[in-house]
Amino acid sequence: MDIIAQRINTLSKVTRKLENTLDLDPLIERLSSSKLVLLGEASHGTHDYYTWRTAISKRLIEEHGFNFIAVEGDWPDFYRVNRYVKHYENSHSSSVEVLKEFNRWPTWMWANWEIETLVNWLHKHNTGLSAHNRVGIFGLDVYSLWESIEAIVDYLQTHDRTLLPAAKRAMGCFEPFGDEMGMAYARSLQRFLPKTCENEVVSLLSDIKKRAQTFNTDIEAALNIEQNAYIATNAEKYYRSMVSANQSSWNLRDHHMMDTLKRLLHFHGPDAKAIIWEHNTHVGDARATDMAIDNTINVGQLVREQLPSYNPKIVGFGSYQGTVVAGSEWGAPMRNMQVPKAIEGSWEHLMHQNGKGDQWLFMDELKENHLFKVPIGHRAIGVVYHPKYERIGNYVPSVMPERYDAFIFIDTSEGVHAMDVYVDKSQLPETYPWAF
Repeated sequence: MDIIAQRINTLSKVTRKLENTLDLDPLIERLSSSKLVLLGEASHGTHDYYTWRTAISKRLIEEHGFNFIAVEGDWPDFYRVNRYVKHYENSHSSSVEVLKEFNRWPTWMWANWEIETLVNWLHKHNTGLSAHNRVGIFGLDVYSLWESIEAIVDYLQTHDRTLLPAAKRAMGCFEPFGDEMGMAYARSLQRFLPKTCENEVVSLLSDIKKRAQTFNTDIEAALNIEQNAYIATNAEKYYRSMVSANQSSWNLRDHHMMDTLKRLLHFHGPDAKAIIWEHNTHVGDARATDMAIDNTINVGQLVREQLPSYNPKIVGFGSYQGTVVAGSEWGAPMRNMQVPKAIEGSWEHLMHQNGKGDQWLFMDELKENHLFKVPIGHRAIGVVYHPKYERIGNYVPSVMPERYDAFIFIDTSEGVHAMDVYVDKSQLPETYPWAF
């Protein structure tokens, strides 16, 4: 028996069929011992990953008291969603209204009907709860340079005009770069090497940190304005790193997401329990992949290194074939693309070949097996995707039992349902109606 057949035979013995939410009972029980559960995805445009993560998140919140969800999205956008689900005054009037404000490419990643279902559920769950017991949703990412500075200026206009000059100096420094200011700023540094805006945003962050506790207009106002100041500082650094041979923009981004997570955990108190939604490339421990060769880190590695007391658990996701929503290049119109059958010998191919269809497993059942102690190709699809060429760059060599604590496999998945395309919600797939 060759090595591929041996691996398939082993997987057939340890994987469990996945047909409904009750099939996840053993997984939920194990995740309940953690205070930090990371839920991955193999693409940003797959319906099944969103619905299964929703199903798991609902159970962790309802049955085990998890306090918030943090996602691979921008803070300003998700702070509006957070205000809506927590019933803040002057928040949006509906989930559709707040999600349609996600207008930066790739809009489908969060402005989709699967997320609208999660947002509606959180809003309903929080009804009648005290402010301190409501479950929130926050963005961890670093991209929102202009939006975060705008949010600071808007807040200070009403609540603390003494800091407005510093905020407007920062805004004025970036204003010439227009709507796509982050990339335009990076390109300007590469071409013209002008004075950077570093001093302006660092000074603004320092001023806001000194006065943060005075921003008490609601329970999360100080957290919000301080986080936006951190984003302005780190986003400037992130975009500057794109033209530097000495800095990794990836590492800066994941360190920012990790620092944001730690601020959220601190804000929610010593007993805080969080659920993280990010791509597998961010949550699956980088040390178990070829990322480690060039010292690339990610959130999954950092939580295991820096927050061991939280007993973090990482759940990866993947599929064998189906469809996915993505673009052919950055900024291109979204398309529902065909995902080809996984290449022979890859993780997804091995899972498919054991014949169980949708399934899941605990990865520690493979840890002592020599067949899985070496890297196996594991598919990763980004917001830019070329199915014809995926063999070249879409498989990450991974020691799977070290990368994840558990794995959920969908045999044939389908694309997410974006809000900017009309959808008759009654016609949405009912593959997992209980996940809503």
